[in-house]
Amino acid sequence: MIFQPAIIALLLGSLVVTIMVLAASGFGVQVLRRWDIGSGSELQVKLERQTYLISTLLGFACTIELVSLLLFIFNADRMASQFVGAMCAVGTLNANEFGFPALTLKLANFFLAGIWLILNFVDNKGYDYPLIKPKYLLLLILAPLMATEFGLQLAYFLGLEADIITSCCGSIFGSDANTVAAEMGALPLSTSMLIFYSVMTMTLLAGIFFILTGKGGLVFAAMSGIGFIAAIQGVISFISIYIYEHPHHHCPFDVIQGGYNYVGYPMYIPLFTAALLGMGLGTLLPFRHKQSLSEIIPLVGRRFAIVSVVGFVLFLTVATLSVVFSNLIMFEK
Repeated sequence: MIFQPAIIALLLGSLVVTIMVLAASGFGVQVLRRWDIGSGSELQVKLERQTYLISTLLGFACTIELVSLLLFIFNADRMASQFVGAMCAVGTLNANEFGFPALTLKLANFFLAGIWLILNFVDNKGYDYPLIKPKYLLLLILAPLMATEFGLQLAYFLGLEADIITSCCGSIFGSDANTVAAEMGALPLSTSMLIFYSVMTMTLLAGIFFILTGKGGLVFAAMSGIGFIAAIQGVISFISIYIYEHPHHHCPFDVIQGGYNYVGYPMYIPLFTAALLGMGLGTLLPFRHKQSLSEIIPLVGRRFAIVSVVGFVLFLTVATLSVVFSNLIMFEK
């Protein structure tokens, strides 16, 4: 099973990313210890020359990391037909004990790698490498996480056997399951909707306020993270049941299947993009007082906020239309 093309691509991609990040970590330690932009020493000149190559390689590695999350989930969903009891990605990930830990770490690394790309993008616009130490400090945090992710993926794929009987959505999202996801699904429908639309509204208002005034960026960054959590909670608790037109089907993975018109993709891709750029804005703002970034961060931050708000609006639109045009009726007229 490990010789399937998608699995090989995931493992090779993860291995390449891990090697690149670990190799760059040694350079990162040198930067954190020896970097001095005001020095004309031979070591400083060497570090400045090397950082262009290292940053380019790391940019490539982090981009692979972002794309690999989508491929990992897509592959898990497509492999469901090969396991008894599996109907979607949940069943595939439940095939052994490494599936969901690998997914969880990939989610964390998605946001960390994205934030590294944001820091690197802005750092390249400054004339004095203003963010070089923060971005290499983040790299040292990211390196062991990516190495662990590779190990979890390898253990997961090596442990997959076609004759395994696995369990699917009900084991995690069903009313009898003892999980956080099941508790989300068990919330009263009116309560779930109130939380979801209230948080989404506050997130959008915070973003629009920042775009118009340039103030409240950290509030919008925080709301982007909270909004992401509220969005996932909304999908599990009520959006999914309207998509499936079944009051007890709360799985957030089936929505990416063809039987439901792949509606999960126009929901999740804008949502993840919006959350990443919103939280990335919060990462940049503490450095806006640096001289070389005083004009760059406000401009870049506003653009990030615009794209983030558009992403949240797209997610909210698709989710709401899925509820409005569903044949499921949960409230009496």
